[in-house]
Amino acid sequence: MSTFGTTAVIFDLDGTLVDSEPNYFEASRALLAEHTGRPYTWADNERYVGISSHETLAVWRTEYGIAAPVAELIAELDRRYLTLARAGTPVYPEMRKLVERLHDAGVPMAVASGSSRAAIAAILTGTGLDAWLTAFVSAEEVERGKPAPDVFLAAAELLGAAPADCVVFEDAAPGAAAAHAAGMRCVAVPYVAAHATDPSFAEADLLFPRGHDEFTAEAALALL
Repeated sequence: MSTFGTTAVIFDLDGTLVDSEPNYFEASRALLAEHTGRPYTWADNERYVGISSHETLAVWRTEYGIAAPVAELIAELDRRYLTLARAGTPVYPEMRKLVERLHDAGVPMAVASGSSRAAIAAILTGTGLDAWLTAFVSAEEVERGKPAPDVFLAAAELLGAAPADCVVFEDAAPGAAAAHAAGMRCVAVPYVAAHATDPSFAEADLLFPRGHDEFTAEAALALL
């Protein structure tokens, strides 16, 4: 058992551990340009932060009148995204420090993300986070995406941890809501500062309203 007792930690990936949103934005922009010819702005992209690719693309099919099936669109988005992600995806320094400290303390950890398994694996490998984070659950393995608790409950089961012993690190309101629904504690580090006042974040056990600009590993460890 770790020095943190029975505590287990579950990390969201995109926007929480790594700043992958610029790559997702560019991949999405290119995909929509090809299928619809319509522009896609960063403000448009912020609407989908924290929502799984499957759910986002299902909305786009209706909203933009795209004929291609969701499965085909996901494969295309992943191809575009992975090309960019492999070229460079920065890890938030304080998050890397936190992961290393938790690993050294023997705390069970997992990643629970709305991305595909291929995307999660590529990011963890490309950033070197796979040295400490070997367990992960993707949106492909659960019935419902965030804000449903499915992906976090699956991660807890993978770690052999009780939901009440789990602490979730999240950057998006749907993820914070999912953590609460799972009966887990939550550390919220909003990727979009304007979303910090979302009611879902109000339920977090620790909130950093200015996101990664103020997040520190030490503050998170003090909660744990």
